[in-house]
Amino acid sequence: MRVGVLTGGGDCPGLNAVIRAAVRKGVQQYHYEFTGFKDGWRGLLTGAAVPLGIPAVRGILPRGGTMLGSSRTNPFKERDGVRRIRENLGRSEVDALIAIGGEDTLGVAARLWEQYGIPCVGVPKTIDNDLSATDYTFGFDTAVGIATEAIDRLHTTAESHMRVLVVEVMGRHAGWIALHSGLAGGANVILIPEQRFDLDEVCGWVTSRFRASYAPIVVVAEGAMPQDGDLVLKDAAAALDSFGHVRLSGVGEWLAKEIERRTGKEARTTVLGHVQRGGTPSAFDRWLATRFGLHAIDAVRDGDYGVMVALRGTDVVRVPLAEATARLKTVPLERYEEVKVFFG
Repeated sequence: MRVGVLTGGGDCPGLNAVIRAAVRKGVQQYHYEFTGFKDGWRGLLTGAAVPLGIPAVRGILPRGGTMLGSSRTNPFKERDGVRRIRENLGRSEVDALIAIGGEDTLGVAARLWEQYGIPCVGVPKTIDNDLSATDYTFGFDTAVGIATEAIDRLHTTAESHMRVLVVEVMGRHAGWIALHSGLAGGANVILIPEQRFDLDEVCGWVTSRFRASYAPIVVVAEGAMPQDGDLVLKDAAAALDSFGHVRLSGVGEWLAKEIERRTGKEARTTVLGHVQRGGTPSAFDRWLATRFGLHAIDAVRDGDYGVMVALRGTDVVRVPLAEATARLKTVPLERYEEVKVFFG
């Protein structure tokens, strides 16, 4: 039995822990062989493969990113994509594939299994924590920790100069990072994609904090939108990726300018960007990613394909890939209302 492994989409702390766990258990207990495909689905399209054994995965547990590389490649947008995948799986003598990624990567895996019978098992990875079939995705805890530390540091410089500091965090469709880091970091305003914001209300919250002799911190997810406007983009002319996504960023700078213009208070922006993706994974993400890797190779052993491993409470379970990618997990209104007591 030979198992293929790939990591797709944005890089994420914990990817290496999944690879390590699947290879260690697969080799030691099941006597499987492993092949890693470079740069996500692109590697399967081009045949870029490397052997994976226990020596190759030693020492990678605390490393961020992915030893296999990643890309936002959609094989269904490539000419003869499925045929090329079949040929390269056969050339590498791969019997089953473990795909580690988020909504787009796992959506491809689901389609390959359902429509073409290619044996796939999914592992949920995204710092946005927006896959509905799992309580948590690995990478999210690390990203929240990085964002919270940044907010903690920005409080002191905001207070020293009595200025507004706007912190832009990642979150295209889901505001989980903004919600968790903003609450943990003591932000005075949190803006998320799920709830359009009233700019006058935001400025009112900012002004009330200054009346209390306090410099406010505003945390905004990159996908947040004003009530009377559209998505704010730094580069509106940027090309879409192969999954139809535009490159986000820009709402933080726009928001700071509007706050300064309307309130007369100096406002600055900090865009955390890819800092949230980088570096060593947190202890929780190492634990979760390792368990996901162990359970993914068990699913392969059982011949249980077309599933994704998921965390439900403290248990790791299997759910259909189709269910896992059917809809995004977004912040519910009641969860957002909980934290508004700290606004203004």
